[in-house]
Amino acid sequence: MDEIVNEPAVAYQKRHYTIEEYLEMEKASTVKHEYFQGEVFAMSGASANHNWIFTNIFLAVGSKLKGKSCYIFGSDMRMNIPENTLFTYPDISIYCNNYLHSEFDEDTAILPTVIIEILSPSTKNYDKGKKFNLYKDIPSLKEYIMIDSESVFVEAYYINDEQNWVLNKHEEIYDILNLVSMGFGVALTDIYNHVSFNAAV
Repeated sequence: MDEIVNEPAVAYQKRHYTIEEYLEMEKASTVKHEYFQGEVFAMSGASANHNWIFTNIFLAVGSKLKGKSCYIFGSDMRMNIPENTLFTYPDISIYCNNYLHSEFDEDTAILPTVIIEILSPSTKNYDKGKKFNLYKDIPSLKEYIMIDSESVFVEAYYINDEQNWVLNKHEEIYDILNLVSMGFGVALTDIYNHVSFNAAV
């Protein structure tokens, strides 16, 4: 968890916490924290590019989910992985069929089908490395998509018929990101709409 900004709020003074302690403090906190195996980590804020990408993806994917038995949530939806104890707030998560909650907390979801993270300089290595390994413990997860906020670059992992993770990379603005498990695609021109880089897209 080294890549997470470790700035505990005043209430978070112990080194290790139970899940119940974490949830109780988190409900009263104005800052979001991740929990992993007894440790608590403050999450960093988001840039303008990050917020544009979130808005673009949420609207594009949300509109395509109409009529489907799948539900899209933003980063205010806390998610738990009982298999490894992680509590976190994915940028975007999609839950299909039934919405299920953690045995510890009715406001914490479990068993997502798709997770989308928007990469920033402070979280990129964590999202690509340890966090992805933790996400792999989710038995329902079919896709994990990482969208860079500093360049046109999308890494989309999905599970194939042999139950192996397969990577599709997108580095051209006119590419289409296919959400394999959802059965539709989203244009990168839509994902990166209004996003500004040092060099023009």
